[in-house]
Amino acid sequence: MPETRQQDDNFIKEKNARHLWHPMAHPADSQSHPPTIVTRGEGVFITDIDGHRVVDGVGGLWNVNLGFSCEPIKQAISDQLDRLPYYSIFRGTTNDAAVELSYELAQFFEPDGLQRAFYTSGGGDSVETALRLARQYHKIRGDAGRVKFISLKKGYHGTHMGGASVNGDAKFRTQYEPLLPGCYHIPAPYTYRNPFDETDPARLAQLCAAALVDEIAFQGPNTIAAFIMEPVLGAGGVIPPHESFMPMMRDICDKHGILLIADEVITAFGRTGSWSGSRHWGVKPDFACTAKAITNGYFPFGAVMMSEKIAQLFEHDETGKAAIGHGYTYSGHPVGAAAALACLAETKRLDVPLNAAKRGTQMYEGFLRLQEKYELIGDVRGGHGLMTALELVSDRKTKTPPAKPVPLALQAAAYENGAMVRVSGPNVILSPALVISESEVETILSALDKGLAEASEL
Repeated sequence: MPETRQQDDNFIKEKNARHLWHPMAHPADSQSHPPTIVTRGEGVFITDIDGHRVVDGVGGLWNVNLGFSCEPIKQAISDQLDRLPYYSIFRGTTNDAAVELSYELAQFFEPDGLQRAFYTSGGGDSVETALRLARQYHKIRGDAGRVKFISLKKGYHGTHMGGASVNGDAKFRTQYEPLLPGCYHIPAPYTYRNPFDETDPARLAQLCAAALVDEIAFQGPNTIAAFIMEPVLGAGGVIPPHESFMPMMRDICDKHGILLIADEVITAFGRTGSWSGSRHWGVKPDFACTAKAITNGYFPFGAVMMSEKIAQLFEHDETGKAAIGHGYTYSGHPVGAAAALACLAETKRLDVPLNAAKRGTQMYEGFLRLQEKYELIGDVRGGHGLMTALELVSDRKTKTPPAKPVPLALQAAAYENGAMVRVSGPNVILSPALVISESEVETILSALDKGLAEASEL
C-alpha cells in the first residue's frame, strides 16, 4: 500500500490531539490520554502506528460491515472518481449512479414497504431529513398543527439540533439546550433499569406502550407529527425490545395518525441478523433513516427511505406545499452512490445476516459465560445479530455504575490482548464486521476475559 502521509510517525504522535478536537470526548482528556492512532485496516483487523494488530470489535463505528478489505467498493470509488468525482443533484441535474442506486434501494427495501429515497451525507442528516419531511407531510395534508415528536429515553439519533432534541440521553442534550421545542420522551424497554422496576420484557413492552398512549393523550394526538425509534437501541447500550414492542408502536401510531420513523442507521443491511431492523420485528415504517453500512463506511453517505403513503402524498400534491426546501451539497454524491451500489451488491452476495446471526449468538453466549465469571458484569444484552453489550457495575445488588477508570482499564487491557472494544459510560459495546469468523469472535471474547480480570482488580 503506498504511503500517503507527509510526516513521519514521531510527528504524528507529537501532534496527536493537539490541533484536533475529537467527537464524544473532552479535549483535555484527549490531550492527557492521546487516542490510539490507527494506520491500517485489513479484513476485520486494525493496526496502530506502533504495529499492534487487533481484531476490531467495533466495526469502525457500527458501519464497516464487510471489513476493511472489500475490494469491489474500493474499485467502484476509484472508477467513479475517474468518471465523475462530483456533481449536484439539486433541482435540474442528477447523475447516473444516484439514479441506479435509488432503484436498487427500492428493490432492497420493498419488503419494508419503502419505495423512495432521499440522499444525505450520513446518519445525523438522515434523521434530520426524516423529522423535517414528517412535519411537511402533515402540512401538505392540511394538518399543520402536527409538529411534535416523541422518542425513547436511551435512544440515539445523532447530534444535529433535531437529532439531539429527540435523543434520549442527557449527555447529548444538556450542554446544548435549549433544543428543538416539541420533543418528548417515554421510557425505553430496558429491562435492567426502568421506572416500572419491571424485568419481564413482554410486560415492560406493554408498560412502555401504555406510556406512549398516555403521552399522546396528554399532548393531543393532533399535535404529534411522528414517533422515532431504533429497532434495537444501539449507542444507548444495545437494548433489544421484546418482539411485541415495535409492532405495538406501529399500531399506536396508526391509531392516532402519527408517522413512524425507524432509525435504521445501525440496524439496516444485516446487523440484526435480518436485512433491516424493522423487518426483524415485522414492521413497515413510514420512514427509515439509513447510513453507515450503506457504503461500508468507505464514503460518507446516507438515504432516507419513504413509504408509498409518503410518496403518493408528496408526488400528487398540486398546492406547491410538497416542494422540498431541504437538502445537502453532498446529497446523491456520485462517488458515494457508486460505493453504495457496490456495497449493496456485495452485502447481498455474501448474505451477511446469516453470519451476523450465527456469530451474534456465539458472542452473546460468550458474554453470558463471562457474566458468570465476573461480578463486575451486571447485565448482558444482545442475541439479535452482532450487537452485544456488557453493563458494568460496582455492586450487582444496587446496580451502582463502576468508577470511570474501570471500563477504561478494561478497554486498554482488551486492546493489549488482541481486540478493540468500545466503552460508553458503564457499557462495553461490541459491533464487529458482519463477515467476522468464529475464531475471530473467540479472540474478542478472550481479550475481554483478560480485560475484565484486570478491571476487576481496581
